[in-house]
Order: sequence, then C-alpha cells, then structure tokens
Amino acid sequence: MSAARPFSFDQEFAEDGRVVRAADWRPSRRAYLPAEVEALVAQAAADARAQALAEVEGQRAAALAVVADGVARGVSALSEVARRHREDAAGLALACGRVLASAALDRFPAGAVTAAIETLGREIEAQARLTVRAARLDDEARRLIEDACVQSGHAGAVAFRDDPSMPPAAFELSWADGRAEYDPEGAARRLADTLNSALAAEAGHAEPIDPGA
Repeated sequence: MSAARPFSFDQEFAEDGRVVRAADWRPSRRAYLPAEVEALVAQAAADARAQALAEVEGQRAAALAVVADGVARGVSALSEVARRHREDAAGLALACGRVLASAALDRFPAGAVTAAIETLGREIEAQARLTVRAARLDDEARRLIEDACVQSGHAGAVAFRDDPSMPPAAFELSWADGRAEYDPEGAARRLADTLNSALAAEAGHAEPIDPGA
C-alpha cells in the first residue's frame, strides 16, 4: 500500500482568518442565463466561421499555387513553341529564297553582275578598263553586261575572263583602283548568320539554320 498523504487545501488562511492564498478551483456553473447562452452560441458560431474561413483560404491559396505553376509551365512551353516556330519559319524563308534566287539566276545568269554594274555607277564611269571575271558567260550575257556598262556611264573597255572554277552567277569586277565580287553561296551563309544572330538576340539561344536546307 502506498503511503498516505495528508489532505492539503488550496486556500490558505492566516491566524486572524485572512486569506493568504486563494484557491484556483472554481465551481462549475450548472445554469446559465438566456443572454449568456445566446452569447456563448454566438461566440461558438463566430469561432466556427473563422475556422471555416481559414480552411477555405488555405484551400484557395493551394489552388492558386497549382494554377500559377500550371500557367508558368504553359508559358514556358508556349515560349519554346514560338521560338521553334520562328526558327522553322526563318529556315523555310531561307530555303524558299535560295530556290527562287537559283531559278532567277539560271534564267538570267547576267542579272547579278548587271545589277552590280548599275549600283557601282560613278565608281566605274571614268575607268579606262573594267574586267569581268565569271564562269561560262555566253555572248548574250556579255552583251547585256556591256549594255549595262554603257548605261552606267562607263565608256572604257570591258574585258571578260572566263573562270570555270567559280560557281554559277558568281562574278568579280575589277578596275584600276577597286574591285567588287559576288558569291551566291557566301551571300546565303552571311544571310543565315545574320538571321541566326537576330534570333539569338531575341530568344537568348537559337540553333543554327542550315542555308542549304
């Protein structure tokens, strides 16, 4: 058997009857006034409402986080799709341009050189001699080049040098103090490089576009 403990009172009294330490125990109420009941019910309803609102707010925050995460992933995916679309469109434009340019130069092989002569104009009009180096220029192409020189004001001689190593439509113009040249393949590469640089500047990373695609 455990040792018996003396009963202790929570409330202590002095010898003169004064209360030295009040007891913590309070008797529970067994009856409430109607007004008190209404107040307790109202407080319980307010506590329940606050708890429900807190739960709803938590669920709303969680739902918004899910939506924000989905939107972020969707925006990233759309950005990637847009980037690839721009690159594909640029590559298609380059390919179409090459096909059209090739067809035009095959039909008018002297078109590029005559356009260059017209552009040079004042550079060659006072020259005594203009040398045109190209590959497989027939008589008709040479006549067109000579006519372009006359129309540009060049009254000197025009000399032609056939260079089979040059690609079709490529040419080199040279005179006493200057030179101009054109290479379709080189021009296509420079155009692709410029386009890739523009795409890289816009998107931060752009895969190279093959000008021969």
